[in-house]
Amino acid sequence: MELLSGLLSSLGLSGAAGLNAYVPLLVVGLLSRLGVLHLNEPFGLLGNPWVLLAVGVIGLLDFVGDKIPGIDTALHLVGGLINTVAGAVLFAAQTGVADVPPALSLALGVIVAGGVHATRTAVRPVATVTTGGLGNPLVSTLEDGTSLLLSLLAVFVPLLAVLLLAAVVFVGYRLWTRRRGRRAL
Repeated sequence: MELLSGLLSSLGLSGAAGLNAYVPLLVVGLLSRLGVLHLNEPFGLLGNPWVLLAVGVIGLLDFVGDKIPGIDTALHLVGGLINTVAGAVLFAAQTGVADVPPALSLALGVIVAGGVHATRTAVRPVATVTTGGLGNPLVSTLEDGTSLLLSLLAVFVPLLAVLLLAAVVFVGYRLWTRRRGRRAL
């Protein structure tokens, strides 16, 4: 049962990283620092105060930049690498998946976070086009809030996190296919 819970938690955290790399890293790092969450080594480093400070500062810059049309596009391009790496680290960091080989954990984290980030990147232009860029701050804030909710659920109620992640991917896919269908006309 612990393995299943750990896998669900890892899926939720890596999915959250696909939306915002820094939120789940901060959540996991802070919970580790507070002793609420135990991380496999060498991932315990996420709870180091200096690492938390660095992730927090970069996360704040990303949070602000992602609300600005144009800058958000550049951040999404860079995020293709950062979000997938964060997802891989978060997937592998969970103690509940200790029986899963580290290389497989990292690969699964890359697939989940990369898939969520790719969906997010494909859907964001819909908001930009339909609102002239004015909706981007709202969409970005929604992504950040969903990442936070996913992160907390992944740690405390992993099954709900995976269900929310599935809903996010489904909605993203529907928006993307709707946009693609309109372009074909």
